[in-house]
Amino acid sequence: MPHAEKGLAVGLFGGSFNPPHAGHALVAEIALRRLGLDQLWWMVTPGNPLKSRRELAPLTERLQLSERIATNPKIKVTAFEAAHNVRYTADTLALVKARNPGVDFVWIMGADSLRDFHRWQRWRQIVMTFPIAVIDRPGATLSFLSSVVAKTFDYARVDEGDAPRLARMKAPAWTFIHGPRSSLSSSAIRELAKG
Repeated sequence: MPHAEKGLAVGLFGGSFNPPHAGHALVAEIALRRLGLDQLWWMVTPGNPLKSRRELAPLTERLQLSERIATNPKIKVTAFEAAHNVRYTADTLALVKARNPGVDFVWIMGADSLRDFHRWQRWRQIVMTFPIAVIDRPGATLSFLSSVVAKTFDYARVDEGDAPRLARMKAPAWTFIHGPRSSLSSSAIRELAKG
């Protein structure tokens, strides 16, 4: 797990990154800038429980590719979930919170993930652990409003203009961040590679 001093604002950006691409880097850069983060932890997961592991590249490969793409020195690429044998996001966030008292975290996710977020194990617990920044993705701009999570936690939505304060807020708190979008997707890249 990367090191973070007390008082820092740190973004948590997790995913399979199978493979990582410029769209992921764009989300990370938008989050760093718009949320005013001191660090962003690019967390390469052992695998998404909701996705097939059949096409999943080895963790070491996805980690190395992520390090090549995430060039901003504020971005810390890590695979600590594998080292701690953590499989679910709720467990990851509980571990991060327990190990880093005094650090202000914000969970970062693409708007495309918000659509199925209610299928994640203990999703309500995730929302109650850290504030969440949802970054716009192609084709997901409007669908996020109809998501189960957006409807359930509509009272906790923070204006996008207050995004720089999000990491310092008490959960539940979430915002939707508009901005440049990349049409790249890991699944499309995998399909092209099969060629």
